[in-house]
Amino acid sequence: MTAKIKPAQGSPYARILGVGGYRPTRVVPNEEILKHIDSSDEWIRSRSGIATRHWAGPEETLAEMTLTAAGKAVADAGITADQVDGVIIATVSHFKQTPAIATEIADRMGAGKAAAFDVNAGCAGFGYGLTLAKGMVVEGSSKYVLVVGAERLSDLTDLTDRSTAFLFGDGVGAVVVGPSEEPGIGPTVWGSEGDKADVISQTVPWDDYRVGDVSQLPVDEKGELKFPALRQEGQTVFRWAVFEMAKVAQQALDAAGLAPEDLDVFIPHQANMRIIDSMVKTLKLPDSVTVARDVETTGNTSAASIPLAMERLLATGQAKSGDTALVIGFGAGLVYAATVVTLP
Repeated sequence: MTAKIKPAQGSPYARILGVGGYRPTRVVPNEEILKHIDSSDEWIRSRSGIATRHWAGPEETLAEMTLTAAGKAVADAGITADQVDGVIIATVSHFKQTPAIATEIADRMGAGKAAAFDVNAGCAGFGYGLTLAKGMVVEGSSKYVLVVGAERLSDLTDLTDRSTAFLFGDGVGAVVVGPSEEPGIGPTVWGSEGDKADVISQTVPWDDYRVGDVSQLPVDEKGELKFPALRQEGQTVFRWAVFEMAKVAQQALDAAGLAPEDLDVFIPHQANMRIIDSMVKTLKLPDSVTVARDVETTGNTSAASIPLAMERLLATGQAKSGDTALVIGFGAGLVYAATVVTLP
């Protein structure tokens, strides 16, 4: 007789229970970026909508920023750290191949023996982590899962690259996902287009630095080796985001059984103001929908951008608890993830 596996006993649904964020204290205006590239404040604003970004100082390590944001999210959720039994951290700027930074965070925050792992899905990383956390809560392997987008992209920015030097910022956004008696996180529409993997990438793979001949590695004006940085084909990424991601966002609405007019809030990845405005137009979002435009003062913080924008909207009263929000992340891979959530 074939043995039968006992079914999982989790919550019927999951939702976001709390949110927290951390923005480094140093604010970097466009004028500082212009010391390294031939451009102008007007050009940067017109191309990206970015006026300032935050860059972390030496003491604002990825772990320290994450612990602060995580503590805020746990407190906002009304639970204690020892109740967290899952930690997922989406990041591309943790420079240890192993162990995952999530294990360090779980231990230091007091989450005991929580399941802990990192996710590398670029700017869609938060959406990937949110989907995994929902599954963990509904399946029953965890009750409260901390999902974090954590980035120090200033460490991966080439200040002399005119196409990217002004884009990136640092910061951490975190949410706690837990049980719910009604749906609080909708079906996820996610995927990848690996045939476009080269349009956003690291300039030099780490293993190139192992070779004896360094003549092919990038050097600065002093002839010294340059640290790997992020590079992208801006126009290709822009066209992909504008024309394809609005379709994904609409699919997420359809999967949730909602129409644009049912939304209260739209929180897209904060990559570029023109991309955001184009998506709003394509989706035909009514004026009543609050749109996150955190990119103006925060820049592109990759996996951290959606939870950071969510935290700011709630903190400033532009959005409120219980609002219905469409979130979508997209970036290197190329990867994407979109879903509809109820705000905490």
